Amino acid sequence: MGQIQLLAQMTDEQVAGGIVAALIAFISGFAVLFGILGLFFMACYWKVFSKAGQPGWAAFVPIYNVVVLLQIVGRPGWWFFLLCIPFVNAIVGIIVVLDLAKSYGKDNAFAAGLIILGPIFLPILAFGSAEYQGPAALAGDAPAGSAPADAGGEPSDAGDPPAEG
Repeated sequence: MGQIQLLAQMTDEQVAGGIVAALIAFISGFAVLFGILGLFFMACYWKVFSKAGQPGWAAFVPIYNVVVLLQIVGRPGWWFFLLCIPFVNAIVGIIVVLDLAKSYGKDNAFAAGLIILGPIFLPILAFGSAEYQGPAALAGDAPAGSAPADAGGEPSDAGDPPAEG
């Protein structure tokens, strides 16, 4: 009963101050949580980049980390601009994640795990036994809409019969 009387005696300024203090504490708690999650993902990408022979510190540099990720999966750098376009970025992001899984020898089911449960599957990719196999987009098993590059830059003769002699 004493607490109710105490609350009834509070002025509007005191109530407003308490609400503001509660909001600041709530927002600060989320900021700390997001900071910890950000550092966790950066550590995972540091390891993913290092396994691919790229500099791990690139995970901490905004924009450059996306360019390095595109290099790892074998996509051109201008795809960064596609990732800046609303709705297009979702499709391109899925393709990049599929390529990332294939670049480390994982299947489409693992890629689906990266998309849906990233905080679980990314550390598995980063700290697990997966080894970098090379850019998946350049290997020819990339999703439709992307032409695989030939090492010599010339068209492939895969459909021609073997030469005699």
